[in-house]
Amino acid sequence: MTFVVTENCIQCKHTDCVEVCPVDCFYEGPNFLVIDPDECIDCALCEPECPVDAIYSEDELPKGQEQFIEINADLAVEWPNITEKKDPLPDAEEWDGKSGKIDKLER
Repeated sequence: MTFVVTENCIQCKHTDCVEVCPVDCFYEGPNFLVIDPDECIDCALCEPECPVDAIYSEDELPKGQEQFIEINADLAVEWPNITEKKDPLPDAEEWDGKSGKIDKLER
């Protein structure tokens, strides 16, 4: 089992989760974060830190978010590792909770 960053992170990209990760398994894209499933140790520290509830255990993904298992795995090998907290995207509050953001994902 691993943890997965889901759709609500798109256009928000809060990095509170990155700060608590003991194995530095987060990777950063232009408007989204992902977790490398091969590096994640399932410690669950990141999940409660996400202010937009975008991180879930793989076996507790909300319906319709299953595609993010593969998205996280694929993009983790392409994007650079992130280990320090940064400011969220400027319009993060506006995007929090909106559905249908998958087309906004910048790869």
